[in-house]
Amino acid sequence: MSGCWNKYGNILNVDTTGASEATARPEGLSYAGVAASQKIAENDLKNMRKYQAIIKKVGNSKCIDPAVIAGIISRESHAGAVLEDGWGDHGNAFGLMQVDKRYHNIVGAWDSEEHLVQGTEILSYMITEVAKKFPTWTKEQQLKGGISAYNAGYNNIQSYNSVDNGTTHRDYSNDVVARAQFFKKHGY
Repeated sequence: MSGCWNKYGNILNVDTTGASEATARPEGLSYAGVAASQKIAENDLKNMRKYQAIIKKVGNSKCIDPAVIAGIISRESHAGAVLEDGWGDHGNAFGLMQVDKRYHNIVGAWDSEEHLVQGTEILSYMITEVAKKFPTWTKEQQLKGGISAYNAGYNNIQSYNSVDNGTTHRDYSNDVVARAQFFKKHGY
């Protein structure tokens, strides 16, 4: 583990309930929770391997655990499998990490290192803002809050117990954390 990753806590120590039924059902799963998130991540593992080297490079350079980046990529784009010419979210979001053009100037090709740097910098910023807003939270709670904020913005976070209330399917950080924990155990 890179020395700087602990700056944001250890992803393996973040509590998670995993994917909601609303996230699991479209994936063809009849169950929800951590097991569903892990199954979805497992399904994305082969495609994710194409990007493993740049995910690790960007994670190491930005002090973000590559497993967290992989978890976001899995949730956002299934490692690019659901994108059309790099675009998703009805043409509003771009790239593996689905950077929203309504809030950010898009940089790089959809599967480029430049894109992963941009998405990872947005995530890092969100973690930092959550840490400022909730300075008494543990680093792991701030990391989970930052993951939630990556999807819904840090202003939507009101408490740790409702961290995903404003996110897609109300499970974004819980699902990403469970996927990231899977990827951590698979070389990320």
